[in-house]
Amino acid sequence: MLKTLFGAENTPEKPKVPDASRIYAIGDVHGRLDLLHDLLRRITVDHEQRGGSESCEIILLGDLIDRGPDSAGVVELACNWNLPAITLTTMKGNHEATLLSVLDGETTWLLSWLSFGGQQCLESYGVSSSVLMSGELGEIVAAARRAVPPAHQAFLAGLPLMLHRGDYCFVHAGVKPGVALEAQVESDLIWIRDEFLDSSVDHGAMIVHGHTIRPEVQWRPNRIGLDTGAYRTGILSAVGLQGSDYWLLSTG
Repeated sequence: MLKTLFGAENTPEKPKVPDASRIYAIGDVHGRLDLLHDLLRRITVDHEQRGGSESCEIILLGDLIDRGPDSAGVVELACNWNLPAITLTTMKGNHEATLLSVLDGETTWLLSWLSFGGQQCLESYGVSSSVLMSGELGEIVAAARRAVPPAHQAFLAGLPLMLHRGDYCFVHAGVKPGVALEAQVESDLIWIRDEFLDSSVDHGAMIVHGHTIRPEVQWRPNRIGLDTGAYRTGILSAVGLQGSDYWLLSTG
């Protein structure tokens, strides 16, 4: 399809979202509730100024949690979104998947997860640093289960891995090149990096993703990468889509 959209034959066509819809996709938040509030305000203003759209959807591309200071606050916002004019859809990232595995009692990667953001996540839910630094895996799992509200656990467990909107496909990390979209597996959708990032093949849709930090939004013929490292740069990025148009919004 993207050979038709971006190929050399005749006039290439841009990918489109469904008629009468406007979509904003946001990259990895990683516990930066402050930046998410800022970007959502910018999106709301942008949506109002553009007008004329029958529907509006914001898509969070996963990795709401870990690293930044307020994972609990970010999940609470996503759980209890109540702006009727705009729909909020949240996707599962590898960090949500790891937290869910910990809550299920999996301890193989627990200490590693704590070192790449899990400690900040659990601290935001009220788990004490003394428990997290104890190295007692069973105690840490038990504390996590007590601290993360059941509503948050159920919300995270139900997050989708892939969304299709017109000619666009939204995932957290990317897709495995050469594999049909309907045949993709979870491990690739939330973890893949170089094999996807280095590929120039047609994936059957324009892929919008996060997961891999870059200094600025990446625009490629077959993908749009939106992870600009918000937790450490202060820049949380989003792409707006309507018809065949697209535009960038960001904090910072």
